[in-house]
Formats: sequence, C-alpha cells, structure tokens
Amino acid sequence: MAGLIHPDDIAAVKERSSIEDVVREHVTLRPAGVGSLKGLCPFHDEKTPSFTIRPALGTYHCFGCGEGGDVISFVQKVDHLPFADAVERLAAKLGMELRRTDGGERPGMSLSGRSRLIEAHRVAQEFYEGHLRDLGNQRARVARDFLRARDFNGEAAARFGVGFAPMGFDELSSHLRARGFTEDELVTSGLAGRGARGLYDRFRGRLVWPIRNAAGDTVGFGARRLFDDDRIEAKYLNTAETPIYKKSQVLYGLDLARRAMAKQREAVIVEGYTDVMAAHLSGVETAVATCGTAFGVDHIKILRRIIRDEADLTPARVVFTFDGDAAGQKAAMKAFAEDQRWAAQSYVAVAPDGMDPCDLRKAKGPEAVQALIADATSMFEFAVRTTLARFDLSTPEGRVAGARAVAPMVATVRDPGLRPEYTREVAGWLGISIEQMQGEVSRAARAPRGERFPTAEVRGPAEASTAYPQDGPPVLPGPDLRDPVVHAERQLLQVLVQFPDMVDPAGVAAIPVEAFTAPAHRAVFEAILTATYDPARPLTAWVEQIRAAAPVVVHDYLAEVAVAELPTALDEHTMRPQRRYVEALLARVHEVSLTRSIANLMVQVRQRDSAGTEQPEQTRELYAQLQDLQRKLASLREELAGR
Repeated sequence: MAGLIHPDDIAAVKERSSIEDVVREHVTLRPAGVGSLKGLCPFHDEKTPSFTIRPALGTYHCFGCGEGGDVISFVQKVDHLPFADAVERLAAKLGMELRRTDGGERPGMSLSGRSRLIEAHRVAQEFYEGHLRDLGNQRARVARDFLRARDFNGEAAARFGVGFAPMGFDELSSHLRARGFTEDELVTSGLAGRGARGLYDRFRGRLVWPIRNAAGDTVGFGARRLFDDDRIEAKYLNTAETPIYKKSQVLYGLDLARRAMAKQREAVIVEGYTDVMAAHLSGVETAVATCGTAFGVDHIKILRRIIRDEADLTPARVVFTFDGDAAGQKAAMKAFAEDQRWAAQSYVAVAPDGMDPCDLRKAKGPEAVQALIADATSMFEFAVRTTLARFDLSTPEGRVAGARAVAPMVATVRDPGLRPEYTREVAGWLGISIEQMQGEVSRAARAPRGERFPTAEVRGPAEASTAYPQDGPPVLPGPDLRDPVVHAERQLLQVLVQFPDMVDPAGVAAIPVEAFTAPAHRAVFEAILTATYDPARPLTAWVEQIRAAAPVVVHDYLAEVAVAELPTALDEHTMRPQRRYVEALLARVHEVSLTRSIANLMVQVRQRDSAGTEQPEQTRELYAQLQDLQRKLASLREELAGR
C-alpha cells in the first residue's frame, strides 16, 4: 500500500501551482481591483460574480457562499477529490514525481486511483483511434464509411479523437491489463464489465467519441451502433457514471470550445457528437452537446461561468439547435422553462427543412451552418409561437385562449423594460388589441403560484420534478374550476383517464378538441386522442401513453387528474362511476361545443348582413349550418332535461 505524500512535496505542489491557471479551467476571471480577479462562483448559482482569487497569495474566497482556501482545496472541492488525489492531480500537471513516506508503491502505481482511471481512458482512446486508422481492419472500414458519408475525413476524426472499438470480447481489456491496470480499475472506469467468462469490453464494434472534461482529460466515451448483428440495439451507448464521469457535469466538445466561448461570450448547444463536429468544422467553434442526458441546471452553471453570463455585463448569447419535429419543440420548450437561470439572451435555431447541423453542412456547406446560428430566433418568440400553434387563432375563442396561454410568458420576462414591447408584439401575432393583451398579462402576473403551470419542463421517466422559485420560469394559468363548464371538462377528463373503458372510443373521437375551453384540458384531451387503451395491459401503461403524448406543460396536471377523486358516488361493488353520470358529462361537453360553434356562425352571419355582401349562396349555406347546429343543440338539451 502506498504511503503518505511527503510534506515537502505537498508544499512544493502548492507553491508551484498557479491558482489563477487552475481556477481558469473552471471559472472565467476578470480583473477586480489591485491584485484580485473575480468570476462566477463554481460552487453555487449566482448572476453577479462574488468569487474572488488573489494569485499572489494563492487563495480564493466566495463572498456569496463563503467557500475559500488554497489551490489544493479548490481542486478538492471543484473535482470532488480527496486531499491526496488533488495533490497528485496538480503534481501531474507540473510533471512532478511525488515521494511517499514509506516507499511502498508498486511499479506502475505511482498515480492515485482517480488519476489512474484518467490514464486508462487516455490509453483506451489511443487504442480506439489506432483501430479506426487500421486500413486492414474491414470492420473499422464500416466506421470510416460512416464518417465519410457525413463528410468527415481522417483529419476531422483525429481532431476530435474519434476511434473504433474492435469486435473482440476483451481486446481493450487485455491491452489495458498488459499496460499494468488491474481488473478492478477497468471495471470501476466503466471501460470493462465483469461476467461469467471474466472481463469483457463495454464497447465492441462501435464508432466511439472520447468525452473529455473541461481540462481536456478523457473521462468517458460515447459509442454509435454500426452493425446489425450488434446485440445491443441502442443506437448510442455512453459510459456509465464513474468516479471521474458525471454526465450532468460534462459537455461533449467543451475542451475544444471553451476558449472560443470565453472570447465570444457565446455558447451553442447542439444535440449530438456529429453535430458538434459539423459545427466546429463549419467555423462555429462554440458548439457543445450533452452526453446521454438532457441539458440541465448543472450544464447551465458550467456554461455561465465560461461565457461570463453576468447581470452587470452586456448580455452573452446562448443558442439552442433543435430538430423541427415534436420532440425538438418539446426540447426547446424545456430550454425556455430554464431561461430564467440565464442572464444571457437565449435563441433557438431550427433549420427550415428540419436538418441538424451535420446534415446541413453536408447538404449546403459550412456557410449554411454559420447562417443557422447567426439567424437564430429569440427563445421568447419561438416559445410563444410554439404555444400559439395549438390554438385556432381564426376564432375569437381561440385568440382569447391563446392570449391567456402566453400571457404568463410575457409576465415573467426577466427584463421589465422588455415586457411592454413583447406585449405589443404578441398582441400583433394574435390579432387582438394591445389593451386586451395587457389585461391578460396583468392577470397572469397576479395569479397565485398554485394556479400556474411550469411551461415545457421535459423529464424522463426516472427524473424528478423540478421545483421552481416564485420568480422562476414562465407558467400557465390553471383551469378555473369555479366555472361549471371547466369543472365538467375536468370531470370528463378524470373519467377518460381513470376509467377509459367506460366511454366508447368512437364517442371520444367524436368530441371536438375545441369543446374544451381550458387550454390545459384541451392539451390533455388531445393526448388522450392519440393513445390506445388496451385492457390487457395495466392502467399505468394507458396513463404513460397519455403522458408521453401530452405537452410537458400539463404533465403535473395530468398526474393530478389521474389520481383526483370524482365528485360523485361510486358503485360500491365496482368502485366505478354510474353510467348516467358519465353520459351526462359527455353531453355537457358536447353542449358547450355546439353553443360555441353557433356563436361563431352568428358572428359570421351578422358580419355579412352588416357588410351587405352580395354572395347569397354562401350566406344561405351559413344559415343552413346555423339551423342544423341549433337543432342538434335543442335535441341535446331535451336529452339532458330527461336525465
């Protein structure tokens, strides 16, 4: 067992290590008085820099959270290391060989556990890169063809450290063991697993990208499926979390992008490894991507420190690129929900034809990728227009519902000076008066927290709900259950979610989406229409189908609908609502829909009469539609009266 590090060596490491250089790997610093530098604290979330270092003294202190110390304690804290590992990490940067008090180290074991895991990954990256370059390896040729098909040549592969994991059961493991690494180290590193036949390589027959931390150390890999006979069907595999790899705290490409990010005060977040490559090769050198996880709060903290996203500076620029499909819109809305965490101006870049940066570069060249980022739409405009797309803005009801849906977004805009301008802009998109929109924004601003919904929070099945502060992300007004119509909508949704076999699917499909007046109810009902109930499967599968199809803005409300008790007595034997109760709810919602349609037609008829339009055939058609709807409404009301 290795002994303690010699005290003289600890003192030498502390003396020779520049605290400024070490801190700059994690914090963007700027002058703050004589002999001091200041930046955003890496240990707590803040918008005004309070983290200060004194290079001459080799110390740091945060006046916000109280953390402070020397260069060794900084490395311990920021990288979550024990004291000895922090010293050895600094010594490795200095090229120092540390002495131990008992001299009991084995050959090849001079580095600490963490440093050895990083060294194992460095050797693994060289191993993978060598196999990709091996022209005699026919399997590797498929990997090279994959890259060439996306216009990545050998130089590009080398720039990003791309490699190929061979097909053998334990080729990498054998290579690393020959280099002096133990089985336990390989398993702990995530490079190998332990099975009945011994060690086996985690990645086999796949194209691999090295995932590096901000300091440039390889700490994990992302691997892309290439062959149909790959027993693992997942298109991408990523290193599992290890002592050196936390997926929420790394961004692919950050080691290459951080210098340009700090200089330009810009961050571009793309969706995959090839998108990062394409962006950098196109001149967008501020691009990064997450590694097998959603973009989250920890990623925001990392980027804010690098781009100096500070409230008292000119706003930095953050651009998100998303696919143009529904999943891309959900991802964009989630990013908007976190927008309050930035002081920067946020933007969304979606190519008109939905291509990602990799496809765009191949199809239209590097200039198209540059233009995509340069011409990005403001996050606010994208979020509002995405929300309004759910409403029929050609009707008065649709315009009012749309205004109420987006009013909280305007009300929670960070910069109060921008709110009047955004109010005017949104009023123009909706086709309503500025005064009407101002009224909706004022009501949204006064709404209690309990009557709001977080907008577009996207979570995986195992991810916990995010709690937002009162001044957090934009929200939507909750359905006003004091309104009897809205209350009836809510009860019908409870029946459809909790007792899906009580309503004939054809009857559900016959209900127009516009029958639901509350935006949240409409969103839940639209999701129900896309789901298929299977009585042979658990009810949880039905609810999960609805949840997957519903906008994330209503996920919490859907959970409430799924468990809330109906305000009616249930049959004591079946514990289900009475059939008459369910039928009455259906009829009530149909009645509201018919009444609204009649009102819309009446407006059109009056407009034609007042304008004296000489189109008698179209006018007669409107009257015929109106009479038909009025007959249906009268019949339905008779049916309701007889219940």
